[in-house]
Amino acid sequence: MEFSAEMIAAALGGEIVGDKSAVVSTLSKIEEGQKGSLSFLANPKYENYIYTTEASIVIVNKSFNPTQEVKSTLIKVDDAYGCFAKLLELYNAAKPQKKGIHASAVIDETAQVGENAYIGAYAVIDRGAKVGDNAKIYPHVYVGDGVRIGKNVTLFSGVKIYEGCVLGDNVTIHSGTVIGADGFGFAPNEKGEYDKIPQIGNVVIEDNVEIGANTCVDRATMGSTVIKRGVKLDNLIQIAHNVVIGDNTVMAAQTGVAGSCKVGKNCMMGGQSGIVGHITIGDRVQVGSKAGVSNNVADGEVVMGYPSMPVGKFRRANAVMRNLPEMANRLNKLEKEVAEIKEK
Repeated sequence: MEFSAEMIAAALGGEIVGDKSAVVSTLSKIEEGQKGSLSFLANPKYENYIYTTEASIVIVNKSFNPTQEVKSTLIKVDDAYGCFAKLLELYNAAKPQKKGIHASAVIDETAQVGENAYIGAYAVIDRGAKVGDNAKIYPHVYVGDGVRIGKNVTLFSGVKIYEGCVLGDNVTIHSGTVIGADGFGFAPNEKGEYDKIPQIGNVVIEDNVEIGANTCVDRATMGSTVIKRGVKLDNLIQIAHNVVIGDNTVMAAQTGVAGSCKVGKNCMMGGQSGIVGHITIGDRVQVGSKAGVSNNVADGEVVMGYPSMPVGKFRRANAVMRNLPEMANRLNKLEKEVAEIKEK
């Protein structure tokens, strides 16, 4: 399907600079753009590619002023990245949608499947589960006893939803993720062994949540582990039992949150960051990559380091750390000079 520069500009409210009749039929990164493709430039680091790209149309910010000749037709908008993301959503929505129930799917007679749902090959919908309208359950997904799945939910191949968990509307969970496995609960006994503490709670995932591949969200010991509305979790994340993640918080890959931690709204956590259990992270907190958070963090704070500290203090400490070899050499030299003075 082809789209002209005029059609795209009208959809985005943009201004055309160049050939209004230019057409595109595919999307591309700016450094890989070919004739007939649409790309975008938002990061100034990539500006050099706009002078060499073969992309027919490039979306740019209104503030962009080229310093060389640009062969592509430009569409100037207020937010190039946001507009391109909007086009990606439209492009994705235009793809053929899967429907129907595969003959090899196993659906318990007590389960309920909503209208226009897709149930893929070898998927299992167990006893008493409910799947909402327009849900997409890809092959080899397991939906356990009594699970509740809302409308427009997508569970990609290999997702496992343990018994009793609840998913709201517009939730997307990528392949290999496990929702509702037992929390890590064990108690030492007099033999020096560990007795398992039954995990009888569940996981509640609210509307508009997206969870990446191979992430684990453990069920609560009692009550619920809660992923609130609008949360976005990357791949390979561990959310432990009884954790609560606030609205619109985002976490990058390999983040780990220990049991009973409460994370506020609109937080951002960098990759490989770790949060100890039983603490509270306020709203709008930013946690740097690889940070280890071991104490409560107030609203709006930015922390980095291990153990974590306010970002200003971390930068000062890091500056000292980088100079430790030279400081050690100077200290050794001073110690020798002091020793020589004492000898005299």
